[in-house]
Amino acid sequence: MSKRLTAEDRLPGDPDRAETVARMIRVDQAGEYGAVRIYAGQRAFLPRGAAADAVDKMAAKEAEHLAAFDAMVAERGVRPTALMPLWHLAGYALGAATALMGERAAMACTEAIEEVIDRHYAEQSAALGEDEAELRATIDAFRADEIEHRDLAVAHAARDAPGYRLLTDAVKTGSRLAIWLSTRV
Repeated sequence: MSKRLTAEDRLPGDPDRAETVARMIRVDQAGEYGAVRIYAGQRAFLPRGAAADAVDKMAAKEAEHLAAFDAMVAERGVRPTALMPLWHLAGYALGAATALMGERAAMACTEAIEEVIDRHYAEQSAALGEDEAELRATIDAFRADEIEHRDLAVAHAARDAPGYRLLTDAVKTGSRLAIWLSTRV
């Protein structure tokens, strides 16, 4: 039995193996950078306490994830997204805005983003073949961290945020758009 390879089941016009992997690394680096910026915005405006401590813990993990993807970008010669300056500003603004709305809104933001990232990382993992087992293992480990962050946000009353549904739907939509754009641009 042969081992499945990355992009072996692609259709005409689909990215080849190298482009598929480059897109994954590009978007994941951008996503982790965005997460670091969101938490920086939240940390600047959340009052000290349990929610801020949770944000500090999650921010440290996101910084580790970003460092890993930064290294992959350099090692594999992947072009980062051209949208990094936008994610620099937008990430911080989203973090600051949700923190200013209150601890629960900041946690609702985290829950929404991590829900999208959970699905995103699961899809990436499933698309990788045996030739990218190491990348798949990294993505799976980071996915576990993101699920932990989502659960931590829920434990910190994310679902009690004022306008929870509206806020989380907006954040999820923005996250999906950022993924789509960063994969391609």
